[in-house]
Amino acid sequence: MANTQVDHTRMANAIRGLAMDAVEKAKSGHPGLPMGAADIATVLFTQFLKFDAAAPNWPDRDRFVLSAGHGSMLLYSLLYLTGNADMTLDQLKQFRQLGSLTPGHPENFHTKGIETTTGPLGQGISTAVGMALAEKMLAAEFGKKIVDHHTFVLASDGDLMEGVSQEAIAMAGHWKLNKLIVLYDDNGISIDGPTSISDSVDQVKRFKSAGWAAEKIDGQDQAAIAAAITRAKKSNKPTLVACRTTIGFGAPHKAGTAKAHGEALGADELKAAKENLGISLEAFSVPDDVLKAWREAGSRGAAARQEWEGRLGELGSRKRAEFERRLRHERPASLAKALRAHKKELLEKPLTAATRKSSEAAIEAIAAAMPMEFVAGSADLTGSNNNKAKSATAFSAKTPKGRFIHYGIREHGMAAAMNGIFLHGGFAPNGATFLVFTDYARPAMRIAALMGAGVVYVMTHDSIGLGEDGPTHQPVEHLAALRAIPNMRVFRPCDSIEVAECWELALNRIDGPTVLALTRQNLPQLRTTAPNENPCQQGAYELVAAQGEPKATLFASGSEVEIAVAAQKQLAERGIPSRVVSVPSLELLLAQPEAKRAAIIGNAPVKVAIEAAVRWGWDAVIGQDGEFIGMHSFGASAPAKDLFKHFGITAEAAVNAVLKRVS
Repeated sequence: MANTQVDHTRMANAIRGLAMDAVEKAKSGHPGLPMGAADIATVLFTQFLKFDAAAPNWPDRDRFVLSAGHGSMLLYSLLYLTGNADMTLDQLKQFRQLGSLTPGHPENFHTKGIETTTGPLGQGISTAVGMALAEKMLAAEFGKKIVDHHTFVLASDGDLMEGVSQEAIAMAGHWKLNKLIVLYDDNGISIDGPTSISDSVDQVKRFKSAGWAAEKIDGQDQAAIAAAITRAKKSNKPTLVACRTTIGFGAPHKAGTAKAHGEALGADELKAAKENLGISLEAFSVPDDVLKAWREAGSRGAAARQEWEGRLGELGSRKRAEFERRLRHERPASLAKALRAHKKELLEKPLTAATRKSSEAAIEAIAAAMPMEFVAGSADLTGSNNNKAKSATAFSAKTPKGRFIHYGIREHGMAAAMNGIFLHGGFAPNGATFLVFTDYARPAMRIAALMGAGVVYVMTHDSIGLGEDGPTHQPVEHLAALRAIPNMRVFRPCDSIEVAECWELALNRIDGPTVLALTRQNLPQLRTTAPNENPCQQGAYELVAAQGEPKATLFASGSEVEIAVAAQKQLAERGIPSRVVSVPSLELLLAQPEAKRAAIIGNAPVKVAIEAAVRWGWDAVIGQDGEFIGMHSFGASAPAKDLFKHFGITAEAAVNAVLKRVS
């Protein structure tokens, strides 16, 4: 326990001083939140948060999520003050500069001690729901001696205005995630001015209506903050503590105004604020006794961590190894074995089915190999997405060992929660909806790609092939839009064998997210071999070789590979040799070394791409003068076969495209 007696106000002022100085030096940033929320953070970190600055990744630490990521200097100041080895004073002085550990918004993949990447408002609180969910599931499995921690969130007005927060708090309340505590920096100011110009929601009533405990307190009163957190830790519900604060607390002219939100105070206001608060005018200085007290707070959890390590050591060696493997996101050896057996069975008994049904068959094999860590879920489309294993039971407040999550019609909340589940550790999460609704999930999907979160999106009804639901539900631009996100991997498998291979690649990818785009309509099994060297891992491969020197190469993904195969046969009948290249992942193909990519693409004079989507991206394979058979508009409402004919995505169209180019 800390033994250096330092007044709370001086400790809070250390945060304020560092934040003001860093923003001033950068001439850029958000000083208002760290100044206003310093009291909340000081109480939380010195009295309640279970953490050890010397071991920022200790599995049973409390999680602290700065959802209001623009206030990043609050978090960087706390990391420095508590003794995080990487967060030096020099790093604070390099705030917002290239190559520093102190970027404008917190990045967990970049700086140790940061739980998740935040900044886009609403993402932090929603990701934290996934963390709290994972804690509840893992505790039910391994016991509270090993898993027993809280998830704390510091959220802003903006976080609560963003729509995703409603999806997230509704889920948390429904699941009774009582170890989730949101400290709301209720300062009543946003960039445009007082929040009253755009908002009159009673947040306490709103959270209560979603099944939360909620109360208002004075966020500048340390005793009130401590009492509220104490109550929250005893609650059987998740808790919102609305902490009324003054943005830019201490600044004589800018406190309580939008001027304190997103710009440096300026030399005169900075000096006046420091004088007002009794802080040294010397930049980046923290009194020795204050720093000592903060460092003691940072090491306060060392004993708890050591006790936890002792308890982990007392677990049976098998259970301990399983826990540690799961936290590393290392897949069990049984997974590869199960999928090998599954593919062998498919070769013996070919499966003609929609790839969403082929995926369901693969999931049965996967769930048997990793029943507790494979966490699936759907945004109210379970029967359509087909990602629930027969053996899986639904997760609920009363059944925390359930491994299928009914997210409700909350695509964005689902995607954000999956980020939290992955970041917490212990699980391989996947979530499902229709491919067109990746539009609703996209901000959280982008954050997953930025962070390198190994989540899987099972996106069914992947083209006009879904048929009668029409253009509102038929994705045409979505494959291109998702492929455009750096570090996002998109797979569109053509049959049951490719589905199994793409699932294996998706689950073994723990440094970024994967989309599986799957059909509603039935497809034949085209693959007749399943080599150990997974051909989908290079993004594309020759599925059918040409009989003779190829005059054309037909490239296709997903449901259109069947069309390419039919076209190849028709061309062969006309004496025109061609080859078919299946392209389950266009961007993975384009990422191959040049020689490999060139070998797969080949040098046939005519190149045709067939995909029931827009052309965007395919020119990198077929060239600007290549032939494209696909969509040039939105879809229409009709049976799938009629639509493919109507939009000219047929074997005949592919044949004609080749014929007009072959002399």
